[in-house]
Amino acid sequence: MLTVYAPAKVNLVLEVLGECADYHELSSVVQAIGLYDVLNFELADELSFECSEASLESHNLVVEAATLLREATGHRDGARIELRKHIPWGMGLGGGSSDAASTLKALSKLWKLELPTLDLLSLAFRLGSDVPFFIYGGTGLIEGRGERVTPLAPLTPTCFVLLLPSVAVMPGKTKQLYGKLKAGDYTEGQFVRAALLSLRRSGTVLPSLMWNAFERVAYDLFPELDELRSTLEKAGASSVCLAGSGPCLFTPVTEEGRAREICLRLEGQGLQCYLTRSVAAQQ
Repeated sequence: MLTVYAPAKVNLVLEVLGECADYHELSSVVQAIGLYDVLNFELADELSFECSEASLESHNLVVEAATLLREATGHRDGARIELRKHIPWGMGLGGGSSDAASTLKALSKLWKLELPTLDLLSLAFRLGSDVPFFIYGGTGLIEGRGERVTPLAPLTPTCFVLLLPSVAVMPGKTKQLYGKLKAGDYTEGQFVRAALLSLRRSGTVLPSLMWNAFERVAYDLFPELDELRSTLEKAGASSVCLAGSGPCLFTPVTEEGRAREICLRLEGQGLQCYLTRSVAAQQ
């Protein structure tokens, strides 16, 4: 059995540069974090898939990734795949994309295909714009529609407190958010450039440099976020950011003790939160 751990992510900066034809041009600094889904793979005659969350078993990117890999390589072996979900889904943390990338990498190894990284990236992009980042993990710069990934030097170890609103998962959420963007939400890459300069100089992205193009529309779509932001600030967060397309909120914290205090205050109010840490790229 081959067991792999698929990490979640947060976007330290997420800019939408504009709309080109039928897609939006992105520029984003992304960080993998230590909140993991767990996948087990075993050789089998056919492909089979089981998920700890029954509602996620149909139309799962794990199955799409395995099927795509077989079609692209002509490989005939199967695999028995088990997914244990720990990353909250539909919250902007990239769990499904991470599962898909992990499946491509794991089956390439299990089936002895040993595909080069560029081939894995090409397949990953066919599955979704967030999937290529997870072929590398760690800290990365994402450009274009998500197909261009540049690995960056590891972030100085940082804690992230995640706060999840009690809202139902919204089908097609990201597409809805893109549809609500206006010209004023587009930027010119200046936030990513500032973040990259900060990374080179200090190994971190200052909270004051974090930016997310979806923040305005996410707060309109999820009015609960205003109160949650205030709650997170009162618990001790010096800055509050939106994770991906949301609606998860997060705060970066350099001191683990302070991060634990924030988490305890949130948990004391009956809120769903996680204390996670930045993780480097897996070799």
